[in-house]
Amino acid sequence: MNAILSNPFKAGLSRGETQIGLWLSSTSSYVAEIAATAGYDWLLIDGEHAPNTIQDLYHQLQAIAPYASQPVIRPVEGSELDQAGAGYRRADVTYPNGRYAEQARDIVAATRYPPVGTRGVGAGVARAARWGRVGNYMAQANDELCLLIQVESKTALDNLDEISKWKALTAYLLALPICPPPSAIRIRRSS
Repeated sequence: MNAILSNPFKAGLSRGETQIGLWLSSTSSYVAEIAATAGYDWLLIDGEHAPNTIQDLYHQLQAIAPYASQPVIRPVEGSELDQAGAGYRRADVTYPNGRYAEQARDIVAATRYPPVGTRGVGAGVARAARWGRVGNYMAQANDELCLLIQVESKTALDNLDEISKWKALTAYLLALPICPPPSAIRIRRSS
């Protein structure tokens, strides 16, 4: 049986190495494949702000698979992409707008197989497990998954110590808003 390939993106982060990535907001597998040939360490497939369907996600993961870039999926929590993404993965996951330790706990559980988490075991015979050919897939998947939480608010920053207690979180993606809200912008008339 084939073993799961190691996750160089997660390993690099664990060693403190800079990992350079690219955000894919397209639904195109061609764009994903072109990006995968460009030498990035990781490619984020955006399911929150791009109109990706499960089929789009699947095709982009297939396009990236032959290359060294590690795919990272950003689903909307509780969405169809979130639920179905597990079976397509040899991809990592980043969850947007992490704010609370309880939320981090739930995300960790949902992305890990029992006894560590609550993820369904159907993926053991899906694409991520090479159609059932990886005998110890579930144990390796728990270890190899790189799970990122996006820190996007002051609430998240205030709770970061509590959130970081979940050791299954590999890293944080800082995405703090730097633009003032439209109501705070003053427009001056030039004379």
